[in-house]
Amino acid sequence: MNKNMAKKEILRLREKINLHNYKYYVENNPVISDFEFDILLKKLEKLETEHPDLVTSDSPTQRVGGKPLDGFKTVKHKTQMLSLGNTYNFDELREFDERVKKHVGDAEYVVEPKIDGAGVALLYENGILVRGATRGDGIQGDDITLNLKTIHSIPLRLQGDKLRNVEVRGEVYMSISGFKKYNKEQEKNGEAVFANTRNASAGSLRQLDSRVVAGRPLDIFVYCTSYPDKEFDTHDETIQVLRKSGFRVNPLTKKVKNIEKAVKYCQKLEKLRDSLDYEIDGSVIKVNSIAQQHELGSTTKNPRWAISYKFAAKQSTTRLNDIDIQVGRTGAITPVAILEPVKVGGVIVSRATLHNFDEIHRKDLRIGDWVLVERSGDVIPQVVKSISEKRTGSEKQKSIPTKCPVCGSDIVHPEGEVAIRCPNKQCPARLKWRLKYFASRDAMDIDNLGGQTIDKFIDAGLVDNVADLYFLKKEDILSLEGFKEKSAQNLIDAIEKSKQQDLSRLIYSLGIRHVGKYAAQIIAMKYNSIGELSKASAEDLEEIDGLGDKTAEAVGTFFATEENIELMKRLRDIGVKTKEIKKEGLPLSGKKFVFTGGLTSLSRPEASDLIKKQGGLVVSSVGKDIDYVVAGEKPGSKYKKAKKLGINIIDEEKFRKIVQK
Repeated sequence: MNKNMAKKEILRLREKINLHNYKYYVENNPVISDFEFDILLKKLEKLETEHPDLVTSDSPTQRVGGKPLDGFKTVKHKTQMLSLGNTYNFDELREFDERVKKHVGDAEYVVEPKIDGAGVALLYENGILVRGATRGDGIQGDDITLNLKTIHSIPLRLQGDKLRNVEVRGEVYMSISGFKKYNKEQEKNGEAVFANTRNASAGSLRQLDSRVVAGRPLDIFVYCTSYPDKEFDTHDETIQVLRKSGFRVNPLTKKVKNIEKAVKYCQKLEKLRDSLDYEIDGSVIKVNSIAQQHELGSTTKNPRWAISYKFAAKQSTTRLNDIDIQVGRTGAITPVAILEPVKVGGVIVSRATLHNFDEIHRKDLRIGDWVLVERSGDVIPQVVKSISEKRTGSEKQKSIPTKCPVCGSDIVHPEGEVAIRCPNKQCPARLKWRLKYFASRDAMDIDNLGGQTIDKFIDAGLVDNVADLYFLKKEDILSLEGFKEKSAQNLIDAIEKSKQQDLSRLIYSLGIRHVGKYAAQIIAMKYNSIGELSKASAEDLEEIDGLGDKTAEAVGTFFATEENIELMKRLRDIGVKTKEIKKEGLPLSGKKFVFTGGLTSLSRPEASDLIKKQGGLVVSSVGKDIDYVVAGEKPGSKYKKAKKLGINIIDEEKFRKIVQK
């Protein structure tokens, strides 16, 4: 085949493959088998290998990059990616409609599901995808083109001629079924799992290796254009053009005549929520007329022509079958509700924390009660209240235990505390939580060391305290059920790596009462080593600004105890870093940071470490002495408090620039 013939055949194959991609990934209506599709792709790959000068960026063979990137470039969006204002009830939606009417008169709306994923912008020039970027701070984001190319429902070349030069906005998400399947595979291979689909989407897009992203079940719904070379009369028309150009548009998007119709459709979407294979947390309501959108304009952050209605927290009623007792790391006894399994927000819930016995008394919860259960933030199940009207008289109150359910020790109730405790430091339940706490992400951050593995270690008699982890051999781990060569080696490597964690993490990991992350940081700033710290008296510690009397006393007591002195010696002898040289004049020295909302480009522990390495402090609550509040996705009450106090609020992009300096 000569070059001219090859060129024609390559173009024919690309057109055919693009059509079948669209049929499969966008229309969900494949017309050929996977085998036939693979044959077409292999033919194209062969021809492009023979004629490398004919390879173009929009070829279906170019969806996955060859090697990892060193980092992401920051790029500026053609127009600002604004965020949406939120409403939480229908009266607020009607108030939004009144504001619209005041400026432009009657308006019709388009209502669409609010996808819980990661926002992106796709830039096309002459119909070819040239760039894909994260939302970032709305003005600029990270160039993640290679990662977005791996998503087959994103066209590399637009169909038709309606759109040529345009920036398209969309939401990348992971389907619920894909999320479950991926996590199941990760668990089977002894790898880390994602907490939820939103984290899975955002975390996948932050990978530097597009080959990794290609293995993740990501998809996209697009919802608008910006910077188009041709503007349409209505948002509804824009959606139709996007669909015809090869994009995946949510099929539940609907045009309605007025706000009351919009309210009814929001109610319908909320009912459909649990039946969908993707997470939605609300509806988006947009003025349909593009001319009216322009007239309404926007603030510096939000468009005045669009708003989101957030769904209510997911709740269900079920029976409280029993109240179980758990023993925590510090010996705290925690009651746990054992529920008749019930679906709450698409997830089967059978257990929920009750916090403490005062909480049981306050909510008047009895075994046998019908109760209202809620997934707070769509994640943590909790019992909201009992439904006393349904009582039959057979319900029983749970008495406060007098013995530890695990080791049988007499339970104590320290003065001034709500919690009751098991005082036995060798209680197996306390040991399990102490090990889990030591290995956690904010502490020594030992990958692949979860609760089930710790249970196996304890049952096999391999560990009696945290130092024993560093004496484990690969053969010890291979002797346990479920471990193979690779997973055992990964765990040994993770334990070895944790020896180099900084001093504040080590102090925090010891689980000293009243010593949280912030207290551990300010202690580590005062003392250069565990050796120095162990010599400090409670009076010395009380002089540290920001350290309370109880914390100082707890630290002094911990390091004066013989078993803890021996523990520190064993950790030091095995090579755990118990000393670090303090650097003077660090750029963030003494600066205090608070995080609120989810970060997309790095985890909270990673972000905290960046601050601490430059002399800064990470604090959990907002006060007047805070220098920066870092607001990620969906910030909470800390954001509002910081705004009220006039504290400097920065987004993730600004934070990264500060720590990178």
